[in-house]
Amino acid sequence: MIRVIVMIDGGHLRVRTRHAGHDYNPDFIEKVAHACVDHEVEALIRILYYDCAPFQGETKLPVSGKQHVFYGDDRWLKSLAAKDLFAVRRGVLKFRGFKPKRVPISPTALTDEDFLPDFEQKGVDMRIGLDIAAYSEKKLADRVILITGDTDCIPAMKHGRKAGLQIVLVSFSDGPRPAPELLWHADYHRRIPWPGMSAPISN
Repeated sequence: MIRVIVMIDGGHLRVRTRHAGHDYNPDFIEKVAHACVDHEVEALIRILYYDCAPFQGETKLPVSGKQHVFYGDDRWLKSLAAKDLFAVRRGVLKFRGFKPKRVPISPTALTDEDFLPDFEQKGVDMRIGLDIAAYSEKKLADRVILITGDTDCIPAMKHGRKAGLQIVLVSFSDGPRPAPELLWHADYHRRIPWPGMSAPISN
């Protein structure tokens, strides 16, 4: 059997899941992870999930200047970490201010409701890279099955392949193809159906 590690960029999977109209929760993430594996030829060793806890903190609203508190709840990440074979790698979510909901900005009077908070994930791609390096150098797996759309992962993918790992890049049967740059540095492109759909895995 081919030993595989599934690595999931949570920010990317969240966007694809919600775009497809599914509820994003630990049980659904678990189903997606197992759907990535061809259980006839692959033995799953571990599932590594990379994401940030919701932001917690205070800031002033952009128009009124009123104080606003962001309340984050990370219980869902703890629930995911408790599942069989799962390990959660946490990055940090940074608050970068507010951005307008619509561009160009309307010339009419603006309110706080015309803006959305702007958050940026930090450290997720770095952690993916470190784990790919560790698994390749210690020969703990034969393949990494990777769910991401982030081209920042390319150096880690290249390193893993040079060390003997096969990289399987996952996308979803109803979604767009990954960026060409990601496909260039993967050994296989695996399109999978969402959990509950009957279409077979295709490489």
